[in-house]
Amino acid sequence: MPHAGVVGGSLVSARLPDGFVVRLNRHTRVVDDGAVLVGGSPTRISRLKPLARRAIQGRTITVTDAASRALADHLLATGMADPVVDELPAVDLALATAVIPVRDRPRQLDRLLAGLGGALPVLVVDDDSLDRAPVAAVARRHGAELVPLGENVGPAGARNAGLARVTTPYVVFIDSDVVVEPAAIETMLRHFADPGLAMVAPRVLGLESDRPNWITRYEDARSSLDLGSDSSSVRPRSPVTWVSSTCLVARVDALGSGFDASMRVGEDVDLVWRLVEEGRRVRFEPAASVHHEHRSTLRAWLGRKAFYGTGAHPLAVRHPDDIAPVVLPPWGAALLVVLMAQRRWSLPAALAIAAVTVVRIGRRATGVRHPYRLAVRLTGYGAIGAVTQGFALLLRHWWPLTAIGCLVSRRVRNAVVAATLADTVIEYARTRPRLDPLRFAAARRLDDAAYGAGVWWSAVRARSPKALLPDLRRRR
Repeated sequence: MPHAGVVGGSLVSARLPDGFVVRLNRHTRVVDDGAVLVGGSPTRISRLKPLARRAIQGRTITVTDAASRALADHLLATGMADPVVDELPAVDLALATAVIPVRDRPRQLDRLLAGLGGALPVLVVDDDSLDRAPVAAVARRHGAELVPLGENVGPAGARNAGLARVTTPYVVFIDSDVVVEPAAIETMLRHFADPGLAMVAPRVLGLESDRPNWITRYEDARSSLDLGSDSSSVRPRSPVTWVSSTCLVARVDALGSGFDASMRVGEDVDLVWRLVEEGRRVRFEPAASVHHEHRSTLRAWLGRKAFYGTGAHPLAVRHPDDIAPVVLPPWGAALLVVLMAQRRWSLPAALAIAAVTVVRIGRRATGVRHPYRLAVRLTGYGAIGAVTQGFALLLRHWWPLTAIGCLVSRRVRNAVVAATLADTVIEYARTRPRLDPLRFAAARRLDDAAYGAGVWWSAVRARSPKALLPDLRRRR
């Protein structure tokens, strides 16, 4: 169900500076001649007071006074608008320090430091390499400060060791198997004109390979680290719920002690969610991109996917309200159940559920000129979202149960076939990979199977199903 709110007077300002520019994103609709905005995550209907309406020029808001400041802050907080990064002031790279955790990998480290070109101070944290000399030689050649650790503490602990030595206002965490250009860091630093921002992450693309294969081609199109081309706020229960520690730029005084050093996986997600819980903002900025060296062998690739999945239970312990594999309103869950039943009455029942939902949304959208027309649109989007999340449950998060169900139920088999075909077609059309549909479909299923296996392994080992349970709670 959408959330309804009134803009103007009741908003808490984050004191965005004068001249800060935001733009309504492509998911936000302007209706009733600019009197109402519909969008955000969760979807809300915001009625604009006259001062707020006058602050919007086209789809852009420039902060000039208290009203435009409150409106811009509200739109950022709800995910209805994004900063216009090109309009924000530049920040001197000397105000940021790069922290690079590394264990061996001197070749990759050399490539990364060459790309940075000495544009900013660099701390290389050697996380107890098996052969320290090559790492030290690379750091020395590029003028980077070396921080050797006496024991292997993992990426989170190594980043924290570097963070403790940073004296600049901003820190740039970069993994050693990444190529970053200074221009990407400059773009991300502009976002810190927002005083409420704690951290920003770039888009992570694949590094061009001399010998591409079907795995690298799939990863170039559908990497777990690539969060798409839309700028977004980052928080639980939104289109972008996390960002990877592959590359992060952060405000040092917002990080406290940094990452949870006890976590070997999922520490980036944990940090993002802790910052959001503290009331700080985190952003994803695809206008800045870095290139990651993807794994290219089947064993290493599947192992990495499963490893990502094992972070589910540690996150469930720390963030029990945010780890659900899918988040569905009750009507969306009911829609999935009746469609899965595959009975003669399934389609009429699904239409009845949708009709009741339209009526409920329409009754709440009292400030809109055509509430039921809007309600139909929102219900349609919600139904599509529920079905695609159902695909994810069948094929990714619950696939062991799905496999058992296929052995005993024709309806489960039919659902799996339909979900597989629909998911493959949608993702193939969306990502346009340099890979034929059959190998893309096979890679997609292997990706889901490996990640799901990691989630189940973490749940079984912890004897807790928390990371596997959908969230069906009603949120107003």
